[in-house]
Amino acid sequence: MDLKRYYEKVREVESSINDAFVVVASLETPDGGKAGILSEVPSRVAARMVVDGTGKLASKPQVQQFREAQAQAQRAAEEAATANRVQLTVLPLAELNRLRETGSLPRE
Repeated sequence: MDLKRYYEKVREVESSINDAFVVVASLETPDGGKAGILSEVPSRVAARMVVDGTGKLASKPQVQQFREAQAQAQRAAEEAATANRVQLTVLPLAELNRLRETGSLPRE
């Protein structure tokens, strides 16, 4: 393998990529790589994947689908984090009894 030519190809592909991070779709490989797995990677990694034949740049519909899935996962994570937050107020017993007596706190 001519390493000089290999890295020339990588630089050539990388220069054709306009963004710092791009979505790539994996290709099936003989060592067990699955086709169609979407990932967001730096442009240099994407260029190497294209040259190596392990991936290709994702199409616009694939990118849109990936971004929507990422946004949905982020919303779900934020909702889970919000649900795990517990607001707790610690009151001395005397303060609790005073609030009950004034009617500010419902009796249990």
